[in-house]
Amino acid sequence: MERAINGHPTWVEDRGGDGPPVLLLHGGLSESGTMAGIGDALAPEGYRVIAFDRRGHGRTRDNDAPFHYADMATEAIAVLDDVVGGPAHLVGWSDGGIVSMLVALERPDMVTSLVLIGANYHYDGTAPVEFDPDSPVLAMIAEGYGAVSPDGPDHFAVFAEKTATMWAGEPTLTVDDVARLGHPTLVLVGDDDLPTLAHTTSLFEALPNGQLAVVPAASHMVPLERPEIVATLIREFLASGGAVETLMPVRRAATGPA
Repeated sequence: MERAINGHPTWVEDRGGDGPPVLLLHGGLSESGTMAGIGDALAPEGYRVIAFDRRGHGRTRDNDAPFHYADMATEAIAVLDDVVGGPAHLVGWSDGGIVSMLVALERPDMVTSLVLIGANYHYDGTAPVEFDPDSPVLAMIAEGYGAVSPDGPDHFAVFAEKTATMWAGEPTLTVDDVARLGHPTLVLVGDDDLPTLAHTTSLFEALPNGQLAVVPAASHMVPLERPEIVATLIREFLASGGAVETLMPVRRAATGPA
């Protein structure tokens, strides 16, 4: 359904339920339908699953403003305030993971935990990728965009250019910023993901209460390539509340169980 979020008509899905709320945050060049598999795995566990399409993405109309992660975080905070009505577990994929980190930094009171899937905290943390205009993947993305966007398929070129411009200079968080993320956090990537393994490791090591999952034989599309593994890891993380107790702690030895 459509809701006014910060005055902008925004497509929001609220599956309902009495359990802890989970806000799904989709990636760039995509929409919340790409997160449906994760929602399908969590809803039967009693979680209240909420998702929305950010401005210019999916079923939410664009405007003339450029894309910035800070604005996307403001949108997400408004959804937490106006739709969720309180704190939620944030499950963000790619750009959605970046937005999740910004929300947690700005409004830690509205976040229960974080699941960051294929997310980078700085724009220089991703492997260089050339987007071939004739790529079948790009064609698939464009086709999916045109099928649901109220702006029509011809707006895809504008949408893609605004996204590419944002990616070229954002985000600009540091490890010191990451260290302020005190919430239980699961960092989840494919072993051939867009964020480099070195960058992912620096993200994990900077987190005060983090866990790391590297899924083998997977790319940036890990939720689609390995849905069962991703769903299991997320379910177990949320059910544990982020608590960690291992038989032979090393990096956690100084602090004990999280």
